Amino acid sequence: MIHLHVDEIWKQCLAIIKDNISEQSYQTWFIPIKPIKLENFKLTIQVPSAYFYEWLEQNYVDLLSKTIKRVINPEAQLEYRIIVQGSDTGKPNNNQIPTPPTIINKDGKPSLSPNQNPEQNKIQDDLKNSNPYESGGNYFNSKESKKQEEQPESENKSGFFPNQVKNPFVIAALSNNFDDVSQLNKNYTFHNFVQGSCNQLACSASYAIANKPADTAFNPLFLYGGVGLGKTHLAHALGNHIKSAFPKKKVLYVSSEKFTNQFINALRGGTIEDFTFFYQQIEVLIVDDIQFLSNKDKTQDIFFHIFNHLHQTNKQIVLTSDRAPKELKGIEDRLLSRFKWGLSADLKRPDYETRVAILQTKMENEDVSLPRDVIDYFAHHIDTNIRELEGALVQLIAREKLTNTPIDLEVSKEIVRSIVDKVKHEGITLQSIIKTCCEYFNVNRDEVLGKSRKREVTTPRQIAMYFAKKFTKLPLTKIGEAFGGRDHSTVIHSCNVVNDLMDTEEDYKYQIEEIEKLLNRHR
Repeated sequence: MIHLHVDEIWKQCLAIIKDNISEQSYQTWFIPIKPIKLENFKLTIQVPSAYFYEWLEQNYVDLLSKTIKRVINPEAQLEYRIIVQGSDTGKPNNNQIPTPPTIINKDGKPSLSPNQNPEQNKIQDDLKNSNPYESGGNYFNSKESKKQEEQPESENKSGFFPNQVKNPFVIAALSNNFDDVSQLNKNYTFHNFVQGSCNQLACSASYAIANKPADTAFNPLFLYGGVGLGKTHLAHALGNHIKSAFPKKKVLYVSSEKFTNQFINALRGGTIEDFTFFYQQIEVLIVDDIQFLSNKDKTQDIFFHIFNHLHQTNKQIVLTSDRAPKELKGIEDRLLSRFKWGLSADLKRPDYETRVAILQTKMENEDVSLPRDVIDYFAHHIDTNIRELEGALVQLIAREKLTNTPIDLEVSKEIVRSIVDKVKHEGITLQSIIKTCCEYFNVNRDEVLGKSRKREVTTPRQIAMYFAKKFTKLPLTKIGEAFGGRDHSTVIHSCNVVNDLMDTEEDYKYQIEEIEKLLNRHR
């Protein structure tokens, strides 16, 4: 009955509190509170952590005090129980029994009022100046963190550290303004993203999410494709659009590498709980290059729990990768299955028309004009990715401005030759082609280079010859010699077979595209 009475009393308190603050603040700071007991007009409530308590005392102590005095008695007081969890190392342990709650604030007065703790007066400055994303989370090496780590063990027995509120993850999570820490590049927008057949699905899905975050079937949205095809641009554009349309949304862009570094530093600093709490507050989480979580078991585990929380609380998740979910290696099955929950959309190499449109858009942004034959030449000969296409244009513009060299076709050819030679041939050798094809088809290298005419051997052999002709400068006779002393006509025949099958069989074409992706990654 006592618990029921306390629960009823607390419900009355919540009804008053809810009428005096925003719905978001109510859900964040009061729903997690649990009433424990009421004795002699002293109400004991349990809060999840020390920084949770600190934030209540800093921002809602007057509201809480007035509310309990109104509901309970003019002499009513408030007492907190703070749950302090985790091991000495700060690492989570599923089998560990939580440390018994630490009771503070027995006299009903703020334990850490600004008058009692000068450090508290700095909190607003910390909210403005702390950024938990810079340099992959080097903030854990700050003077405050070192100072806290160096405190004698005897000073830390209470389980509550005033300096914990200095943790930038806590500060950022408690701040209502995420504009300064969203890490979005404002130069990447839908307006300057060129849509074509190569990226239509990805672009349309991103735009749909940007207008209705977490209110479409595309959660998570998994964008994948090779280097320089616009994944990052599209991810930032999505985030920027959401920030513009929904200013109060907490949007965060983070690379998987930075996420990993932050997690490692949180492990070292014993702030895993803060790290997790912060990420659970995000409403639109964009993680770039998720493939780099490969074989990082602990990072995958914490990301799994963050992903689950966000998805279950109807928050939007956007992931980018250089390959489709089914091709990711070293990622746990439970994560891979979740990556497939929403929509996977690929970005392919831009076709000729899209490349021309990209060049024209870039020219408009740079306020320059190029002859049509120069545009055509660039678009025809630089077909690897958008980044290299734009880079070639920047070189051309810089050359004109710095050397006063007029832009013409000959100058363009010189620039294209330097880029194409470097991009298409650098790192892709005959040996790497043979190795990749053998591994893809799981065949023996000696058989591919030998006399066997078995189909399971001739197919990878023909494809290897096709890529050797496409990516190396070797004459056809040299390529033929490398494949068991065959002549140049065999190489030509193999290339024709590959081209014909690509035109008529979708599965075969898919295999060629996948092998080419592997070659491009390894160069």
